[in-house]
Amino acid sequence: MAFGVWLAVTFIGVGENSYSGMLETGARMGAGHVTIQPAGYQDAPGLDRSLPDAEALRGALAADPTVSRAVARVLGQAMFATARRSVGGALFGVDPRHEGAEDSVFLGAIVEGAPFDATDAKQIVIGRGMAQKLGVGLKKRVVYTLVDEHGELVSDVARVVGIFDTGVMEVDSGVALLPIDTVRRLLGYGEGQATMVSVFLADHRQADAARERIAAEHGGEGREVLTWKQTQPELAGIIAMDRTMNYIIQILIGLLIGAGVFNTLLMSVLERRREFGVMMAIGARPLELFELVIAESVLVGLAGLLVGALLTIPWYWFMTTHGIDISSIQGSQTSVNGVLVDPIMRLLLYPSSMVAILCGVLVLTVLAGLYPAWQAGRVPPVESLKA
Repeated sequence: MAFGVWLAVTFIGVGENSYSGMLETGARMGAGHVTIQPAGYQDAPGLDRSLPDAEALRGALAADPTVSRAVARVLGQAMFATARRSVGGALFGVDPRHEGAEDSVFLGAIVEGAPFDATDAKQIVIGRGMAQKLGVGLKKRVVYTLVDEHGELVSDVARVVGIFDTGVMEVDSGVALLPIDTVRRLLGYGEGQATMVSVFLADHRQADAARERIAAEHGGEGREVLTWKQTQPELAGIIAMDRTMNYIIQILIGLLIGAGVFNTLLMSVLERRREFGVMMAIGARPLELFELVIAESVLVGLAGLLVGALLTIPWYWFMTTHGIDISSIQGSQTSVNGVLVDPIMRLLLYPSSMVAILCGVLVLTVLAGLYPAWQAGRVPPVESLKA
């Protein structure tokens, strides 16, 4: 039982830490946990679809006590070029006043230079892969071209002030950041206009409830409110599939625990048939023997949880504070659907998961004790005494 508890904590903890890490990274790579965007933008993203009051929405959501933070962003496709080379990629218009490393994977991964220092500066932050393709470094100029909201080609030039390195080549080769007001001016957007408002929550598990509340308060014609499951369906599908496999493993662990308890209690009952017969001969009822064996199963469960806790607590402390570096297996950096995965394996258990493990073990021990408890009182006393 103690080993089963250790296994359950390990598998659930590794899974939850992995899912939480991917979700947080995915949110910081663009859309947040909840996204407000123009209706139809998800199916046909383009700079011709925008929210005219995005900044007002951001301010209202930032004041919401259930929201950790909110940022307005302009997201579109662009062509980046130098005198000799060009490359296509995604362009993010971000506001340095409200967005930092905690909101953006790219800003947090800058390895050369620094983020831009103004909302309307002619500055750009690009990935290391894009810098190599364009053959540029810090303080060099890059021309970017995109289609404005009227369908016209527009271009401008910016000086490279920062280079980021996330470790995912497809990301580092195809993403660039620009000051949001510079992008607005080039596109002909009004003040406060953006293509989306990304909302970050303290707990990603509250995304569905937050979406319902935000949709009721700030939704309306021309807007749609989506969770990360809808803005990143591939990532949601991968997590759902992996979580299903984790549940199957938990069921197998539960069967292992139940089989061990069942075998122990059944052997104990069969070895004490004579003692049970004596008890029934002096007046004990079958129900009392049934309750006695059930009480024993509960005590076995509690003892198993105690030993399991003594075995698991040091392991959990080590895995949360240090973890195990598996970069030799998966590489120093890896990704799932373009989302970075931490090469350090750690554990994360939510209080609800811990309660589920404790209750699950106790329920399994009681269920495993039902048949032995029934056997304890079903043989007549005379036959029990003859055994």
